Amino acid sequence: MKLYYSIATLYIFVISSFSQGFNGKVTDVFGKPINDVYVYNVNSDLHTHTNEFGNFNLSKVTVGETLKLTKLGYKSATIEITSLDSKVTIILEDAIFRLSEVVLSPSININSNLTKIDLSTNPVNSSQEILRKVPGLFIGQHAGGGKAEQLFLRGYDIDHGTDVAISSDGIPVNMPSHAHGQGYADLHFIIPETIDKIDFGKGPYTASKGNFATAAYVDFSSKDRLEQSKVSVEVGQFNTIRTVGLFDLLGNNSKSNAYIATEYIVTDGPFESPQNFNRFNLFGKYTTVLENQTKLSFIGSHFTSKWDASGQIPMRLVNDGTISRFGAVDDTEGGYTSRTNLSAAIDKIIDEDSFIKTNIYFSKYDFTLFSNFTFFLEDPINGDQIKQKEDRMLYGFNSEYNTRKDYETFNLKLQSGVGIKVNSNKNIELSHTLNRNEVLNYIQLGDIEESNFFGYINTDFQFNKFTINPAIRFEYFKFNYQDKLNPNYKTLSNDKSKVLPKLNFSYAQSEKTTYFFKTGIGFHSNDTRVVLQQNKEILPNVYGADLGVILKPNPSLIINTAIWSLFSDQEFVYVGDAGIVEPSGESKRLGADLGIRYQLNDFVFFDFDANYAFARSVGEPQGEDYIPLAPKLTSVGGISIRNYKRFSGGIQYRYLSDRPANEDNSVIAEGYVVTDMNLNYQLSKSINIGLIIQNLFDTKWNETQFLTESRLQNEPQSVEEIHFTPGTPFFAKIKATYSF
Repeated sequence: MKLYYSIATLYIFVISSFSQGFNGKVTDVFGKPINDVYVYNVNSDLHTHTNEFGNFNLSKVTVGETLKLTKLGYKSATIEITSLDSKVTIILEDAIFRLSEVVLSPSININSNLTKIDLSTNPVNSSQEILRKVPGLFIGQHAGGGKAEQLFLRGYDIDHGTDVAISSDGIPVNMPSHAHGQGYADLHFIIPETIDKIDFGKGPYTASKGNFATAAYVDFSSKDRLEQSKVSVEVGQFNTIRTVGLFDLLGNNSKSNAYIATEYIVTDGPFESPQNFNRFNLFGKYTTVLENQTKLSFIGSHFTSKWDASGQIPMRLVNDGTISRFGAVDDTEGGYTSRTNLSAAIDKIIDEDSFIKTNIYFSKYDFTLFSNFTFFLEDPINGDQIKQKEDRMLYGFNSEYNTRKDYETFNLKLQSGVGIKVNSNKNIELSHTLNRNEVLNYIQLGDIEESNFFGYINTDFQFNKFTINPAIRFEYFKFNYQDKLNPNYKTLSNDKSKVLPKLNFSYAQSEKTTYFFKTGIGFHSNDTRVVLQQNKEILPNVYGADLGVILKPNPSLIINTAIWSLFSDQEFVYVGDAGIVEPSGESKRLGADLGIRYQLNDFVFFDFDANYAFARSVGEPQGEDYIPLAPKLTSVGGISIRNYKRFSGGIQYRYLSDRPANEDNSVIAEGYVVTDMNLNYQLSKSINIGLIIQNLFDTKWNETQFLTESRLQNEPQSVEEIHFTPGTPFFAKIKATYSF
């Protein structure tokens, strides 16, 4: 680590002597720095953007020239340069979101801007809905609302997180070697009202993202401060109540900000056997900027959840009228879970163009899940209920150095980082149980210690309108498993390292058109128990390529489109319920993405996303090479109204097409179209009332579907058919918010 910072310091010293420019800082009206502000020299067409601390440096500037500054959600500002000797502070005032403020530039993340618009025009009020803000990412719940959602993206059935890397404020959400599934990502500890920004990227092209970042990565960032304190209450069908409190502790006039947020949810759900679901969330954050412009942040959160579930029911019982769509075969399913997070972050300015970001984190996580997917197939007397349980500690740190320098013929951005993640999982268990109480026999029981060390270097060379982005990432894993069912009590161990190159290109033809071509190698790790007990491949590669264009034909319209491919060295289906892994060989996926955002006026927004994927196994006979549950065509879209004569609201649809449920496409998982709506009215300065409706047209849809072999207690033989969890019917809630 000492060597890393010594090299960084030497690098700064060498390159600092070659560049000078006009220095400035951009803040909001409360003095908070604003990053990614587009700073444009009207006279020379040269441009830059602000860093994490709101600082910018623009070269080749002379006195008398004019700079224009734009940022989504803020009023544009124009300044005339009167001196090059002093640093200027520019204050941007808040404004309504306008697509005209979005600038197409290789140095600004267009995805973050688009999700900022979507969050503002279509706010979410549940942690499940947050991931739907990532275009093309579909979710499904099939265990009473307490288990992490099933994810679908770019032709992948991602299960609970195997091929999408998720983090929140620098804390990893994915859990390797989880009791229920590899990469399990439970986001329920996030209170959606605290989210400030969602950053995402599709494909394995970002060097700062490692394990599980194959189909995509998603990073959530919480607000540093609250605009105002507020309390809200939602009451709805199915005995549903949700309360949220956001409380500012220091006020907005201080250099320091602190707030706490709470959330409590109870609901029985639409099921005949009540879910008895409850969740409690507590989140706190403190941020301060020291005199030397060092930013410190501290976060603490705790979440706990408990629920019952009706599970996945067989289609045959619904078709013959034995049970309804919301009935159950085994209503003893369910579980409980909790997670406590602690983190500290320090952002340190080195000079006007360089800074270091470091964060450390610790999580304590508990999980217990009871499921019964096959009923009486394996045990005709007691049934097939299983328990999956773990007690995990997760800790680590990330440190990243960023710098930017302008030269005569090109501009350089350098990003390099190192980090460690350690997952320590005690008494991870898979057992056969009866009525949640009695353990009939253990299938797996042991301790896992998995360590991941990584480093990366990411560079951007910008030659006028053309940008080349070569990058490389290094990964090292150490796996340990102590099998407590082995009479010899022997500890198994293995390690593995990887080098992952990336190479991306972009061409900014104008402020209206940007082309890009991305290539890279990613991976997801395999479960430690599978690696060490069954001698499976540890870190199979995924090779990706994207070719696309971002268009802004007029100030109020943005079109984002790409064609892409992903090739996997080895597909694994981890059957956590049986403690085995099923290798299915190589796979290929080809597809296309289309995203459109249009703003009719200051109040009306339209959004549309469509995503197509062709997914096949490689080496299998034609017609028998389908990948079960791989999504083919998905689309979301809608219209939103923001602050029009005190009204806000919107109507949104989501569409998932039919898809294969098995390898020869002889069984189909049926698609669906579901429409949601919300309407809010600002009754006074401090009171807002609203109506939220899920599944406006009361569509009968299946949220998750699996081809499963099962047997009921009175059946002479098993049946393989679709088992499903029904989607929510018409579901209305009213909401009241008081701000102060």
